[in-house]
Amino acid sequence: MAIISSNIGDSNFPPRKQELRIVDSKIVSEENNNKNLNFARPKTFKEFIGQEQIKASLRIAIDASLYRKEALEHTLLYGQPGLGKTTLAFLIANEMNTRFRIASAPAIERPRDIVGLLLGLKEGEVLFIDEIHRLNRLTEELLYSAMEDFRLDLTMGANRGARCRTINLPRFTLIGATTKLASISAPLRDRFGISQKIEFYSNDELHQIISNYSNLINLTLEDKASRALAKISRGTPRIALRLLKRIRDYAQVIKKTNLIDLDVVKKALNSQKIDAKGLDYLDRKYLSFLNLNNNSPIGLDAIAAGLGEDSSMLEFVVEPYLMQIGFLTRTSRGRLLTSLGKRYINSNNDNF
Repeated sequence: MAIISSNIGDSNFPPRKQELRIVDSKIVSEENNNKNLNFARPKTFKEFIGQEQIKASLRIAIDASLYRKEALEHTLLYGQPGLGKTTLAFLIANEMNTRFRIASAPAIERPRDIVGLLLGLKEGEVLFIDEIHRLNRLTEELLYSAMEDFRLDLTMGANRGARCRTINLPRFTLIGATTKLASISAPLRDRFGISQKIEFYSNDELHQIISNYSNLINLTLEDKASRALAKISRGTPRIALRLLKRIRDYAQVIKKTNLIDLDVVKKALNSQKIDAKGLDYLDRKYLSFLNLNNNSPIGLDAIAAGLGEDSSMLEFVVEPYLMQIGFLTRTSRGRLLTSLGKRYINSNNDNF
């Protein structure tokens, strides 16, 4: 049982403002007409490009839940940043025809924060917690009974004045998203009935995403330009759309046009030091550092110190793509540059 102060409602302990959004179909309809949005999210699985196996699996689970008139089982989505975990979570709520409540784990600092979120839920609603691996221990313990038995077991007060209280909760669906599956404790991870890994996207899928978004923001994007951009987007829609926006800036400011061809893509990316492999300055700096180490394994902390960068950023942002394209390998003794990586770094190929 988690211990909660008995003076939750006391004026000396004002409730903390939650970073929570409630989303329904009307809000999304209005957002899709707002061209200042970073990304207009699809409203159905059919509109969501890629992740076909995951969509098929979720489709069966959702239809079964609707057939039984039950809340969907708690769902865990994990994978690299920018692959669409939040979008998929929203689509699940939309397909279940229920409200979608969004919270971020770093904002849930105290047990009373998660208590407030859970007590605010209604039957069948979806609570989405991003970066769920960052929940603290006491908050996790409260979620155990909430997820499994739909109740809150609280100990109010302390010492001789302590008393136990059980609060029944409506049946809801918790969707957690994480980039670090191993950082989630086993008891919490085991309470998710559905667990899906979001994979990287193919070049064809990214090409379609880029083309759709260019139409949304009134850009004329040639097919060759779109495919070239898809190829260097690291299998990640967020990166693809971010690069597209920077190319749009270059085209409108330097070229005075909304027409983007392959030449504009090359010049725009070269201006940002992004090459034909999709590698930027930090990626090449990382590879060069390994290359200077005479083919000996080197630890992540040593690399981070040598580059003056954060080790977590290197591990979860830089290294995954370098491993994906075969330039880097991890061993028990440290990181090693592959023969492909050596060939690349020694070619001095820093242009698109």
